[in-house]
Amino acid sequence: MLEVAESAVAAGAEVVRSSDLRAEGARKGPSGDYVTNVDRAAEAAVVGVLRDLNPDVAVLAEEGGGETAERYWVVDPLDGTTNFMHGFPLVGVAVGLVERSRPVVGVVRAPFLGETYAGARGLGAEVRRATGSTRALRVSGRDPGEAVVGTGFPFRRKDRLERYLAMFGRCMERFEDLRRPGAASLDLAWTADGVFDGFFELGLAPWDVAAGGLLVEEAGGRVTDWQGGDTWLTTGNILAGPPEVHTALLEIARETDVLRPR
Repeated sequence: MLEVAESAVAAGAEVVRSSDLRAEGARKGPSGDYVTNVDRAAEAAVVGVLRDLNPDVAVLAEEGGGETAERYWVVDPLDGTTNFMHGFPLVGVAVGLVERSRPVVGVVRAPFLGETYAGARGLGAEVRRATGSTRALRVSGRDPGEAVVGTGFPFRRKDRLERYLAMFGRCMERFEDLRRPGAASLDLAWTADGVFDGFFELGLAPWDVAAGGLLVEEAGGRVTDWQGGDTWLTTGNILAGPPEVHTALLEIARETDVLRPR
């Protein structure tokens, strides 16, 4: 199934890579939430490969929807659409396979960087670069005080801003620095690769986190929701990183009372 996911991601990434950055998009939801013809074309390419090679497995895709089942593919054809529209080349194509509510395969590709991150449960994960080099993924071993942690802003849901800012402020105090590149699938892949030392965000979709979350786990990290539970795939409230940084993130969540329902 890993090979199927890799083939599907390659097809979508080729569509994205051969398209012009700064494509215009239509707003599909709240301010800042857009879809372009490239999103749709990349999704068609990815879903086409999945259905050709694995016709019996359900597909849930960001733009076209779909269905879930005990076993299903989840597809993000262009993660970072706003980046893409502004000519910022940090965008990803991600495919994950979910079984019994748990990701078991994950592939994330950065089309303009030539990087592919791939893994399967129990088999580890690796990164392949445009130079042809391949290396096993491993989360960082940095002390939390020296950690650079990725995040993303809850721009679709301004009602989550107070909850997020409390977490953001304490993380700025606890860690060395934060980063916000704007593509969660890549943020998680970079966490798995030790580029980032952790990641947190609220309210993401399954296609944002399924593949990358699997990569972090296979690279020796921990992935939970903001309560330390296992609902991160469905709620999109995610904490990820090496065990020590993950523990710090969870402690901060509790200290800032972000667990209180809002």
